[in-house]
Amino acid sequence: MKKSKINKKRYFYILLVILVIGVFVLGENFGNGNIYFGKSPNLNKQLSKNIDYSSVNQLYKLIRDNYDGTLTDKQVLDGLKTGLANSTNDQYTEYFSASQTKEFNNELTESFSGIGAQMGLNDSNQLIIVSPLAGFPAAKAGLQGQDIVTSINGESTNGMNIDTSVGKIRGPENTNVTLNIIRDGNHELTFKIKRQNITIPSVTSKIIGNNIGYIQISQFTQDTADLAQKAAQSFVKDKVKGVVLDLRGNPGGLVTASVSVSSLWLKEGEMVMQEKNQTQVLATNNATGGNILHGIPTVVLVDAGSASASEITAGALHDNHDATIVGVKTFGKGVVQQIFNLSDGAEVKITVAKWYRPNGQNIQHKGITPDKTVTLTRDQVKAGNDTQLNAALGILPQS
Repeated sequence: MKKSKINKKRYFYILLVILVIGVFVLGENFGNGNIYFGKSPNLNKQLSKNIDYSSVNQLYKLIRDNYDGTLTDKQVLDGLKTGLANSTNDQYTEYFSASQTKEFNNELTESFSGIGAQMGLNDSNQLIIVSPLAGFPAAKAGLQGQDIVTSINGESTNGMNIDTSVGKIRGPENTNVTLNIIRDGNHELTFKIKRQNITIPSVTSKIIGNNIGYIQISQFTQDTADLAQKAAQSFVKDKVKGVVLDLRGNPGGLVTASVSVSSLWLKEGEMVMQEKNQTQVLATNNATGGNILHGIPTVVLVDAGSASASEITAGALHDNHDATIVGVKTFGKGVVQQIFNLSDGAEVKITVAKWYRPNGQNIQHKGITPDKTVTLTRDQVKAGNDTQLNAALGILPQS
């Protein structure tokens, strides 16, 4: 949308108006059952089915008649839907327009146009670079893990969630995005980075050390289950003595992919995780069988960038006594989102439940504490000294 030069106070007022309208309009659809949670009960019975929205019409007319800028009906409607999603005050409940939906789906196939960096939030809720991917624009430009991103193309990232920030960083191939960052707490730097088309397999594997199988999963996407299965079969063929499952910097993804990966170790029927809302158990996700890596000593590597589906896998393997966890405490995302398709090609992602480890714990804002805590500093990374991987290898059989 083309932004006009209006003062900050008036701009804030207009955004507030759109947010209020959004809370009402989709709130009415929610009450009428146009947005639903399958067989789940209505968890928000306190919301009215019929609301007097005369004041909403009044606010809409104020924007239409007084806003010093250009708006389309589509932009207003997208604003309304975004408003309702934001009214939950839940950073993971989000509305995606049709174009944003396409970008989101591309992310799950690991094919997109961007800079090649995994994003996250630190303990202070600041947007950070979790890990620049080797060989791609972010790494080539000099971005580093733990860099705090303060603005994207001049827009402050204060209060911006991860999905929104990723959407702003991505864009057409060969276009530029400018990031202002703070490094090591006080160094302010600016990076102008040219986007490129990026296709990344979510799983890589190799044999390291003394015949140890190493498998790294960058994100749980649509290709993860098949690629992980092939890696596991290769390990069995090579008669590896142990396995390192590297989930560091893995922000999560598809729960189904997490269950499939966990099932490479877990016996059929063993719990991977359980989903519960305020009133009932919604689903129990169990291993599906084919556990060809069961019994092979395994270490899972995690860090503060390991979130969601990666935490599900780490917790499942640990709690079922199939793996030892090494690294530092994970991110702590213990909630489940479900994606609902809207009629115009848009989607809404709604937090529908919390998930629980096989040991009964929910990790929201807590994370998973490793069995063995091992830090990895930036200087150690630069020197090629992967202390966490070395610690994992020290746990696994050497002969």
